[in-house]
Amino acid sequence: MSVKLFPKIHNAMWPGLVGKGDGVGQEPPIGLERMLELTAAAELGGQKFDGIDYFLFLPHTNPAASEDELRKIADLIAGKGFSVGSLVAPVWPGTVGDSAMGDSEARAKFLEAVKMACRIAGIFNEHGVRKYGVIRIDSAEFGVQKWREDAKANTSRIAETFREAATIAADHGERLAAEGEICWAGMHSWKDMLDLLEAVGMPGTLGFQADLAHTYLYLMGYNAPEYALLKEPYTMEEFYAAYEKMTDKLRPWTIDFHVAQNDGEVHGAGSHDKTGKHCRADDPNGKLDIAKCASYWLKDAPSRGIEHICWDGCMFSNATLEDPATWNTILAKMIEVRNTCGWNA
Repeated sequence: MSVKLFPKIHNAMWPGLVGKGDGVGQEPPIGLERMLELTAAAELGGQKFDGIDYFLFLPHTNPAASEDELRKIADLIAGKGFSVGSLVAPVWPGTVGDSAMGDSEARAKFLEAVKMACRIAGIFNEHGVRKYGVIRIDSAEFGVQKWREDAKANTSRIAETFREAATIAADHGERLAAEGEICWAGMHSWKDMLDLLEAVGMPGTLGFQADLAHTYLYLMGYNAPEYALLKEPYTMEEFYAAYEKMTDKLRPWTIDFHVAQNDGEVHGAGSHDKTGKHCRADDPNGKLDIAKCASYWLKDAPSRGIEHICWDGCMFSNATLEDPATWNTILAKMIEVRNTCGWNA
C-alpha cells in the first residue's frame, strides 16, 4: 500500500501549557523546546510528525515578540524538521484578549489578540516555516451561565465580534476556526455552534475546528440536554447514527481538525473550565474508534482547504508528556488516521 501524503501529521504544543501553572495541585509548564524535542523523537517505521500547531502565548511565545524573536522561534521549529500549521490566538481573559460577548473594551481586546496572531502568522509565512493552517479562536466566555441570561442577544454579540475578527483575518490572508467545546458560551452544543457559524455567515473566512474529544460531548448534550443526540447506554449502531447526524451538520463548516480520544468524562484544571476530557490515544476507556470517527469529519477534506491534522491531548500529567512511549503511540494513531482517511495531492 502506498503511503498517503496528506493530511500532514502535526502535534500540538499546548499540552505543555494548558492546565499547567504554579497554583495548588498544578504542575509547571513544559517549555517549547522540550515539547519540540519530544515530538521530534517519535518515529514509527520511518514515519515522523510533519509539524506542530502552536499556542501563541507565554511561556512558549510572547505574542508581542519582535520580528527578530519570532524568526528565531521559526528557525528553532524548522531546525527540528517541522512545519507550523494552525496557530492559537490568545483570545482569553488573562492573556491578550477577553470575552467576545463582553463590553466594547473586552471585545476590543479579543480583536487585538486576533491581530497579533495574524501578525505572527505573516512572519512565519514569510519565513517559510508555515504554508498552511488556520488561526484558532473561541468565544473566550468561560461557561454558559452568563450567556443563558439572554442567549439570543449574546450569540448575536459573539457573531458580531467574530465577523470583525474574520475581516481582520481576511485582510491578512488568514482563516479563523472556532473550536467547538462545551465550556465556551455560544459554542457549547452542536446546535448552538451551528447557529453561531450561520449567524457569522462568512464560511470562506470563519469556519469550525472539530476536535474528536470535545465533539463527543456534543453528542451527549452535556451543557445543552435539549440538543442531545445520544444517551447512555447506547449501541454502536445508535452511536454512528447520531455521529453522522452531527458531522453532516458541522462538517461543511470544518476547516481544521484535531485527533483526540475521550472517555466520556468531563474535566477541568487550573483556570480551564469544565470540558471534554482528553485521554491517551490507547486509553482502554476511550469511547471513540479514532480512525473511523475521523473519517466522518475528513470526508472531502481537501475541498475545505484542510492540509493537516493535529493531535490534541491536553491536561495530561508531565510524567505522561515526558514519556517517549506516549508520543510513539500517538504517532501510530495519527498514521492510522492518515492511512484510513488520507489522500495524495
